[in-house]
Amino acid sequence: MTKTPKVALIHDWFTVDGGAEKVFKEIHLMYPDADVFSLIDFLNAEDRENILLGKKSNVSVIQHFPLSKKYYRYYLPWFPYAIEQLNLDKYDLVISSSYAVAKGILTNTTQTHICYCHSPMRYLWDLYFSYIMKSKWYNFPVAFLMRNYISKLRQWDVISSNRVDHFISNSKNISERIQKVYRRDSKVIYPPINVDAFNIAEEKEDYFVTASRLVPYKKVDIIVKAFTKMPDKKLIVVGDGPEFTKLQKISSGFANISLTGYISSSELEKTIARSTAFINASNEDFGIAPVEAQACGVPIIAYAKGGILETTVENKTAVYYHEQDSNSIVEAVKLFEKTTLDSPLEIRNFALKFKREHFRSEFEKFIQECTSKG
Repeated sequence: MTKTPKVALIHDWFTVDGGAEKVFKEIHLMYPDADVFSLIDFLNAEDRENILLGKKSNVSVIQHFPLSKKYYRYYLPWFPYAIEQLNLDKYDLVISSSYAVAKGILTNTTQTHICYCHSPMRYLWDLYFSYIMKSKWYNFPVAFLMRNYISKLRQWDVISSNRVDHFISNSKNISERIQKVYRRDSKVIYPPINVDAFNIAEEKEDYFVTASRLVPYKKVDIIVKAFTKMPDKKLIVVGDGPEFTKLQKISSGFANISLTGYISSSELEKTIARSTAFINASNEDFGIAPVEAQACGVPIIAYAKGGILETTVENKTAVYYHEQDSNSIVEAVKLFEKTTLDSPLEIRNFALKFKREHFRSEFEKFIQECTSKG
């Protein structure tokens, strides 16, 4: 009788229901009996039921550090140590969902470790100068210490990539980044999109929308600044995060700009579906939200770089702009209003190629190939 492998799933941290967590949820649904590990787990009851199927994850020492619920990112220097203290020795198959340190989990020679990589750590590599230059401590002595530590963390990041037996990347964009940073090949499997949860709205309204975690690299600030220059056009910003207060200040006094903060999944679907267009401003690794918008038949106005080039089609499902600034967004909105794109049904049909069923089929096939070798 063939032994059923004992499976462990590990994710960097559980704080919100974001794009990476949607991928983790789909993997978890494939392995509902797997034990779950993470650096920290501060999910609310609704998100816990949705992402972790009601479970609590096995957490690291970071969970118990002072103020870790709100300021866990400040414990970055302890992340490698903390992830290496999680003992997964009793598992046959380890699947990590990683955009930071989850891939650095320690495994032995009898185990298979497969990593679904959302991206190599952005603030160590591609976005290093953006993060450092915008840090409020940039000109302080602590900045020198942080830059010195990040240099050491890069070394750990590359070394720990060798602990992974097989990499999966979420796009060709990330596959190239993995090859550049880690010198490793990876299998491209696009993230799962629950297109059935998104539908074409029967009634449309006259506003533009963007939705994401409000963190610096998402560049939501330049979208908001663009609409301060277009007071006759309405913008709804959906999401919460460290940039929320900054965006409130930028939009203060502009009645055409609304910040909703966190809203439920059903409200998010309605808000996107009724919009005129979805605006993206970041260099996305893949970009789940724009695909969800297209599943609603909503066209995209997008910064033409990164994964968005794989998930939209210029002049059919999207209008592109090429400079990451507010003036370019203003011009892109004008271009959008003059461009005839595909119909809502055609846009939705394009999004169907990213259905969760496709993800599950490819993922299970790849796992089978990796675990049957040798």
